[in-house]
Amino acid sequence: MYVSRLSRRLQSRAFSTSASRLALSAPALPKAEQISAEWKGTSATGGTTKNFIGGEWVESKTSEWIDVVDPSTQTLLTRVPQTTGDEFAQAADAAAQAFKTWRQTSVLTRQRVVLNLQQLIRENADAIANSIVLEQGKTIADAHGDLLRGLQVVETSIGITTTLMGDKMEVSKDMDTVVRKAPLGVCASIAPFNFPAMIPLWTIPMAAVTGNTLILKPSERDPGAAMMIAELCQRAGLPSGVLNVVHGGVNTVNAICDHPEIKAISFVGGDRAGKHIYERGTQNGKRVQAGAKNHAVIMPDANKNLALNSIIGAAFGAAGQRCMALSVAILIGEAQSWLPELIERAQKLKVNGGFENGADLGPLISPAAKQRVVGLISSAEEEGGKILLDGRSLSVPTYPDGNFVGPTIIEASTSMKCYKEEIFGPALVVIRASSLDDAIDIINENKYGNGTAIFTQSGATARKFESTVNVGQIGINVPIPVPLPMFSWSGNKVTD
Repeated sequence: MYVSRLSRRLQSRAFSTSASRLALSAPALPKAEQISAEWKGTSATGGTTKNFIGGEWVESKTSEWIDVVDPSTQTLLTRVPQTTGDEFAQAADAAAQAFKTWRQTSVLTRQRVVLNLQQLIRENADAIANSIVLEQGKTIADAHGDLLRGLQVVETSIGITTTLMGDKMEVSKDMDTVVRKAPLGVCASIAPFNFPAMIPLWTIPMAAVTGNTLILKPSERDPGAAMMIAELCQRAGLPSGVLNVVHGGVNTVNAICDHPEIKAISFVGGDRAGKHIYERGTQNGKRVQAGAKNHAVIMPDANKNLALNSIIGAAFGAAGQRCMALSVAILIGEAQSWLPELIERAQKLKVNGGFENGADLGPLISPAAKQRVVGLISSAEEEGGKILLDGRSLSVPTYPDGNFVGPTIIEASTSMKCYKEEIFGPALVVIRASSLDDAIDIINENKYGNGTAIFTQSGATARKFESTVNVGQIGINVPIPVPLPMFSWSGNKVTD
């Protein structure tokens, strides 16, 4: 369970007060110093991350701190507080008080704040992306992509005013029924580590423009981007208390689930953590939105170059640390002969620090994440699978302390642990199948149903796949079928 794992991790680190003072790389150091100098709520040179409560940057009084280190060098960047119970209560009260006036603010005024936020995000995109590279380890290109997908939600929320219109009908003589869409109140958002800008931006602008207030808990592993976005919200004219940011692990998550002022929770992360939050939150009368194993089927008639390049990008981009990463490729019939070329293309990917020119993927978020990924890869070998491309022992000379795992390709069966569990790293499991029907059975029998894709030039094959596979999001010659913000987002089975 995610929440239990988080709790154990905090206990084992004992909220240590220091980390090995190693050196940031030459490209990273000036960016870290600039972040510390120019932004109020975060640090990238060893200082503390602040709570943001009632429009103020508040130094926590906690005795429990979480070290955030650069995944490429293990250099201490910032120390994140386990927000205390009193501090959380202050944040909830600030959000509740702000709601009284924010809900009465005209939708045009709320819309104007989000318009301002959009412009400020564009102007400060480099700074936010730099924070993501430093704390999360993404390449600079992936970091900008993270922010761009969040910015698309900001832009969509600006036009949400038409969906806020109510309905009216004359249901009888001298009697009308009127439906008004009203804000819920104080909402909360719990964000994961793998998209530190995009996920907060899924909720901040939507909550603001619809007249709600929000308590955001970014990941304690990389909160910098969220803190910078919070500061931009303040500059954009968002009133004090409409957005509050708190930090920490399981205690903060449970406080969000339990606090009576919070009416709704949005969570993105692992399915077991989602189940915990859903059950605890709904037991306390809250609305809860909880957001994998993704398969690609490669048919013999597929465009070979398109299919192979798509699989490489979707499997290994962002070091595989995304819930929509393509983690299983099912090769049908003659497409199995493409496997050597798939390996050859994966070997050409460059693994390096996120600021380095030409880097295709960076390090994993933490040593623990690397240990878990390496363990799952090794389990395939123990269970009779074939490791066709092995990234476990990859070393990057300029970053000897980095959490690097190279692109890995495993030929396995559906009974193996590496197939059953979400690896969340740069590892692709390959399965051979003789027909489309066999591939569909494999996908439908898997407990995850987040996303899937098929590569084919046959319209009939694509239609059959689309209509029979039990997965929420389906790509036809598109490897990661994540919709734009104006479309609904849904997974099936345990990823509902």
